[in-house]
Amino acid sequence: MPHALVFIVELLAAAVVVVVLCRLAHLPAILGYLAVGIALGPHALGVVPLDETTRYLGEIGVVFLMFSIGLEFSLPQLHAMRRAVFGLGFAQVVITTVGAMVVLHFLDYGWAAGFVLGGALAMSSTAIVSKMLAERMELSSPHGRDVMGILIFQDLAIVAFLIIIPALGKSGQELAIDLGIAAVKAAAALALILFLGQAPMRAWFHVVARQRSPELFVLNVLLVTLGLGALTASLGLSLALGAFLAGMLIAETEYRYQVEDDIKPFRDVLLGLFFVVVGTTLDPRVVFASFGTVALLVLVPVTAKVVLVAVLARAFGDSLATSLRVSFYLGQAGELALVMLALAVSSGVLPDALLQPVLAAMIVSMCAAPVVIQLADPLVRRLTSNDWLARAALVTQIAAQTMGRQDHVLVCGYGRSGQNLARLLAAEDIGYVAIDADPQRVREAAPDGGSDVMYGDASRREVLSSAGLAKARAVVITFTNTAVALKILHHVHQIRPDLPVIVRTVDDSEIARLEAAGAAEVVPEVLEGSLMLASHSLLVVGVPLNRVLRRIRTVREERYGLFRGFFRGASDVPDAADHRQMRLHTVVLPDRASAIGRTLAEIGLDGAVEVTGVRRRGARSQRPDAQWRFEAGDVVVLLGSPEALLAAEERLLKSRGAVSGPRPA
Repeated sequence: MPHALVFIVELLAAAVVVVVLCRLAHLPAILGYLAVGIALGPHALGVVPLDETTRYLGEIGVVFLMFSIGLEFSLPQLHAMRRAVFGLGFAQVVITTVGAMVVLHFLDYGWAAGFVLGGALAMSSTAIVSKMLAERMELSSPHGRDVMGILIFQDLAIVAFLIIIPALGKSGQELAIDLGIAAVKAAAALALILFLGQAPMRAWFHVVARQRSPELFVLNVLLVTLGLGALTASLGLSLALGAFLAGMLIAETEYRYQVEDDIKPFRDVLLGLFFVVVGTTLDPRVVFASFGTVALLVLVPVTAKVVLVAVLARAFGDSLATSLRVSFYLGQAGELALVMLALAVSSGVLPDALLQPVLAAMIVSMCAAPVVIQLADPLVRRLTSNDWLARAALVTQIAAQTMGRQDHVLVCGYGRSGQNLARLLAAEDIGYVAIDADPQRVREAAPDGGSDVMYGDASRREVLSSAGLAKARAVVITFTNTAVALKILHHVHQIRPDLPVIVRTVDDSEIARLEAAGAAEVVPEVLEGSLMLASHSLLVVGVPLNRVLRRIRTVREERYGLFRGFFRGASDVPDAADHRQMRLHTVVLPDRASAIGRTLAEIGLDGAVEVTGVRRRGARSQRPDAQWRFEAGDVVVLLGSPEALLAAEERLLKSRGAVSGPRPA
């Protein structure tokens, strides 16, 4: 078997296994690729050689990373975020770089090494931070916007670093000349490609797209990316700069999102290979031998970066709490820092003795980043009293607006689904209170501050309580974030275990977790979308409307516990004003309830009432049979007319001593 094939199979097998383990441990895949490089590199098992071919393959991954960054380069977006990008971001990168140059100059490493390490220290992990901001629904929060603005400037600053670093290996007048020539070439390439290349690029993509060939479109994207990279490399600049410019060109065309989807598999795989190559440069023996140095290089630079970002954010007008959150999110190193270190070593700017502990410290800081971000919120609350005051003021404001509300529906999330639900509730004259964490959306929905839509984080216990959870009729979670939904379910079932909670989710994969956490019902978008698709399809092919409706009702009755029995004879249901209309009602069984210790058959509920489910101690709702024996704290969901529900509730709750047997019908 050819040696090259064995090498590829070993590399792929190691990468797949380690990345799967990282996913299971909820760690970034970057860390898995780095671990593969360390294990298979020349300093360990020796499977991956550290030669020019390997380094070149790794550089292709950087090319596609820079191409993706170019695709995200949007002038309107930069203008909207100019304070965070060109204010906070610029100050953070410049001060960090200059500070490191001064420190390393006094440590006799030279200003060039200081420039590289300062720039690397300024970078944070876009992959880790943006993912966690999205998962925690904090992208639109004040600290989320500042964090993303700083990350955007870091992505732009890497272009300048990639131009300057290769020239730093020279000295004196030669360095100044090379930097000047590189700057002129970069400016010329930027002007030529962006100003003169726009029209030809759009026209060429039109020609390719008209052929309606997906493989041709992907080949064209690869050609443009690598072709412009090769062009800038031939001018003495980096491959990555050409890829960045290619991304900027395509970002201005209507093909941007298609290109982004097509290039993502190549980018992720090749970028993974780059991180494997970075891992091969790390010598574990050197790291363990200088463990104290590595620990010092983690604590001191990260602490200095956290303090600097907090001070800058405060200087730019953020509250102390927001400033601290921004700094905790950006304290770690990033993938672009690893790109800079690899380029600096290949250019002879950074000595290998300094590279090893620095590389190890950056990897450790990236590993610790998810933990630090998780702990940021409780740490900020401990460190700042004004954050408590701000939260207290927010809770007080919500409580003041909801003071007179009762028997309302608490809507968590006011996106499209929340707004549609609110309209239907209003049409039925049912009161609601909607909580949303997007301040802009709340301002648009309630410009005078007097609406049913309020700003707040629904995953916080105090916000739910202030929004009238104790007096609410039901809770509806309208967004599809399972982690946040589980937190809300936990708080609701601690405060109001009898309250039904309806949760929206994307598909069936999280239904079991949500129902186990106490959701009365989970509504997957995939199921509802498929039902609508099926109903329209059946109507189009000639199936009668009443038969289509019957089919849909049957599916819903089988899937949704709360609909069982509700649609039976639906065509004969009288007007909503009729006092005999079937309704759902929830009963919590206290310690001395008549039903405690008795079976459903022994209680003998009237046949006009149906027990559609029982929730016990926060577990998922179960449909009881005749031998189901009730316990204290059970939440019983009944279906029937108002009169029948009243009689059934009396039979369930009447004190034990008053009832000796089944109540006669």
